[in-house]
Amino acid sequence: MNKSTAKLIVVLALFCSILKAQTNACSIKGFVTDSKSGDTLIGAIVSVDAKNAVAADLHGYFELRVTAGSYTLQCNMAGYSAFKTPLQLNEGETANIPVLMIDANTSLDEVVVSAGKFEQKLSDVTVSMDIIKPSLIENKNATNLDVIINQVPGVTVADGQASMRGGSGFSYGAGSRVLMLVDEMPMISADAGDIKWNYLPLENIEQVEVIKGASSALFGSSALNGVINLRTIYPKDKPMTSIITSFGSFDAPSKTYKWWQGTTQFQKGINLSHAQKIGRFDLVLGGHLFTDDGFRMLETEERKRFNCNLKYNFKKIQGLAVGVNTNMMNTVGGLFFLWQSYDSAYIPQGRSIQKYNNDRFNIDPFVTYFWKNNKLSLRNRYFKTVNRNDKGQGSSAELYYSELQYQKRFDNNLNITTGAVYMEQQVLGDSLYGKHSGQNIAGYIQADKKFFDKLTVSLGLRGEFYKLDTAKTNGYLFPHDRKVPLPFQPVARIGLNYHAFEYTFFRASFGQGYRFPSVAEKFVSTAVSSLKIYPNNSLQPERGYSAEVGLKQGFKLGGFQGFLDLAAFYTKYESMVEFVFDIYKPGGATGIFYQDIAYAGFKSQNIGEAQISGYEASVSGTGKIGPIKVTLFSGYTYMNPINPNFDPKRDTLGLPGVNVLKYRSKHLLKNDIQLDYKFLALGYSTRFQSKTENIDRRFTQSILHEYNDIANGVNWDEVDATYILPGLNKNFGEFQKSVWVHDARISCKIGKYVKISFIVNNFTNVSYQARPGDLRAPTQYVGQLALKF
Repeated sequence: MNKSTAKLIVVLALFCSILKAQTNACSIKGFVTDSKSGDTLIGAIVSVDAKNAVAADLHGYFELRVTAGSYTLQCNMAGYSAFKTPLQLNEGETANIPVLMIDANTSLDEVVVSAGKFEQKLSDVTVSMDIIKPSLIENKNATNLDVIINQVPGVTVADGQASMRGGSGFSYGAGSRVLMLVDEMPMISADAGDIKWNYLPLENIEQVEVIKGASSALFGSSALNGVINLRTIYPKDKPMTSIITSFGSFDAPSKTYKWWQGTTQFQKGINLSHAQKIGRFDLVLGGHLFTDDGFRMLETEERKRFNCNLKYNFKKIQGLAVGVNTNMMNTVGGLFFLWQSYDSAYIPQGRSIQKYNNDRFNIDPFVTYFWKNNKLSLRNRYFKTVNRNDKGQGSSAELYYSELQYQKRFDNNLNITTGAVYMEQQVLGDSLYGKHSGQNIAGYIQADKKFFDKLTVSLGLRGEFYKLDTAKTNGYLFPHDRKVPLPFQPVARIGLNYHAFEYTFFRASFGQGYRFPSVAEKFVSTAVSSLKIYPNNSLQPERGYSAEVGLKQGFKLGGFQGFLDLAAFYTKYESMVEFVFDIYKPGGATGIFYQDIAYAGFKSQNIGEAQISGYEASVSGTGKIGPIKVTLFSGYTYMNPINPNFDPKRDTLGLPGVNVLKYRSKHLLKNDIQLDYKFLALGYSTRFQSKTENIDRRFTQSILHEYNDIANGVNWDEVDATYILPGLNKNFGEFQKSVWVHDARISCKIGKYVKISFIVNNFTNVSYQARPGDLRAPTQYVGQLALKF
């Protein structure tokens, strides 16, 4: 046999084997759709194992090539219950499988993203987590996200400062221990490091995920106390348009002077949203207009916001998409800080207020690529804030953020997420902060593995480097002994979740936290009303950790499905940063001063160690009990926030002898329930907060307290005009009290597309303060009209 003949035989053999393989090959194909609406679900991952998976295309279509045998076809997508069905394929057989995905919002299989940066069931996560649906935001007619965050068990927001389970006190918008994310990227200003609540696009929310406890291992600095992730909507097969408009007014306050005449203080707004697929493009548009006359004199607000999300899905490269999201807002108004007196608590000191005109803008280009069980993404954000006011103390800052992330799902129930982050801050020269620049470089990896289909183990590690001007991270492998210095700060987390019974899940977690001070905390120099705010460029980073054990028990009651969640938690901080109110020299040093050289004000300081322990119980769920659909979101939290090294002789910044961290309460109770019957709905919300145990003692003392001269007949502590907050000391019981706040609502659907609602906030007209000098709103009446088509 010559060489040519041998080659021909080999080629023919290979051809025959390929032909036989093709003849024996099987295929599985079909469309992935929403079981109720029939919408195709682009990007749903369909697989038979880790090595043979595909993402549904623009039309929801998928096709898998397999050999003959037995398989389990699976489909997963965020917001839907996992789909599974067994298959038996003979040689050459083609199976057409319609994949109908069930909305997890009506089951015990709710899917979330934030806990591990990948899709997983809420019941499988290893940390405490709550979910807020857009229906609650609409039902309560919330105009800022912080209104709804205040309804989450264990969470409070006071003067813009979010606190989870007592992790934060009052800092007047300088720095945040809670990281705000929009579509998994930080939305924290470059200068103040705070959350701009009125900037967040409520008109385009898919859902909000709230993680409680240190999350720095995945999300970095500012996640020391927790994370809030706002996920925006995406288009379905049918175009969706929403128009929600509202009009409200304030009632007379119960315990202070009503400065306005009649019902002249109005609040009105409109939210617009449209989502649509146009060929291979996904388009989401949103708009928001809002005007508030204010229940406090001169504290008005006019707000205009526009946002757009655009994504292109490639045809020739399945799973590849590019896009850009953007949001922009202008807001004009007045900033109220301190009252004139207790009897005129809605009138600012001096009947004067800071007037502002602020701009916000962000643009977020991104690229994502799915193939089989892999995902690669590059996400970027440019966020600019411009603050102008009539006091000549404006600021302008830019944040640049970029994150490269890779995820891999293995066939042994292992998920790996790894990534690198680069963030840069530029604070342009101004009178408020000066000119500063910062850098944040980080790398992270997390592994999530399920053993025996019962035990989920989550391990995460992150290296964090931060630089602000010349100050930079000085890390330690072991923070307590600091014998191994590092050029970055490592933070780690570990979590366990054990699926004991059908709907019973035990969990435990431990996570470290690290937060570098913001530009505002280190360099701010300004005045608000009669108070000064001082810089502290020697401020050091905060470190800490949180630990938790918990139980999540699913239950069904008729058609109602929900979870009972029980948790015990412990948090420890080192070099904790607090906003301290004292009497300072013009340069910021404390001491005893008088007349022109005595200034009352705030300064951020490292106060040492802090410890918070407590427990939480919550119930949430939805479904029908008889003919009535019930939606419940409720929880109680007890916490004990203390200084573990408290010395009443040395620790004199707070009230005398009180070992409770300032501006915290020990008990919180939150509840929201909605009942839907045919075209009618009733809703009721309540929030209970026990008294604020401790505040800065200077609020309760005369500025001239040290100069009491009783022998000459002068006791400055009895001269109301010498207090920063006249009337607070004499009416301290009205501040330091437990408070119940109740809201109610009723709505009626008219046909398929229209709903009208009437909402009463604080219907008992209770008088309460979120912090000294901040008397909250009286009863408010709101009418709402919603159109959806």
